Amino acid sequence: MIRIVTIEREYGSGAISIAREVSARLGWKLWDQLLTEEVSRLAHCERSAVEAREERPDPLYYRLMKSFALGSYEGSSLAPVETLDAESIVRLSETVVLKAAAAGNCVIVGRGSQHFLRNRPDTLRFFLYAPTQEKIRRLVSEGKTQSDAEELVEKTDSERAAFIKRYFHADWPDKCVYHAMFNTAPGDEVVIQAILCVIQQVGSA
Repeated sequence: MIRIVTIEREYGSGAISIAREVSARLGWKLWDQLLTEEVSRLAHCERSAVEAREERPDPLYYRLMKSFALGSYEGSSLAPVETLDAESIVRLSETVVLKAAAAGNCVIVGRGSQHFLRNRPDTLRFFLYAPTQEKIRRLVSEGKTQSDAEELVEKTDSERAAFIKRYFHADWPDKCVYHAMFNTAPGDEVVIQAILCVIQQVGSA
């Protein structure tokens, strides 16, 4: 029986609204912003701090500074101060994702969930994408300027690819991880129906 759906996505593909609608029609819990909120609660920090760092690797200068700071504690009886960085967010995200999966009946958006849950037989993993111009068109319709939309599409997907490569040692997207990959250009409802159909068919098999 399928109890969990993960949705990984290209930026601007409309995955958030699609995931929201899929969870609503199934009557399942949506873990998107809620996941970020739970990670921020566990990290004892503001949600905005997690949002600024999740699904992207730390910059090289930050990693070098962290290594230097940790090295300065060698030979000291003091423990280094816990920092909120990409690595700690990945650890906390895994904790939250596994907890959500244990409860079941949920749709989880990104945050490496497709890799954390790749061996669970009760999980279906989807990847949503769209042509670049379609993603830009969607973002502009949501209020972004043309130039901002173009920059965000390229930058965000590049950061997600680097994030997956660094922390999961996989390409992005790794086609073997997903049960299905859908182009969202035909429209949200087409994709929603396709996802629900796969869930139904696999669940009844």
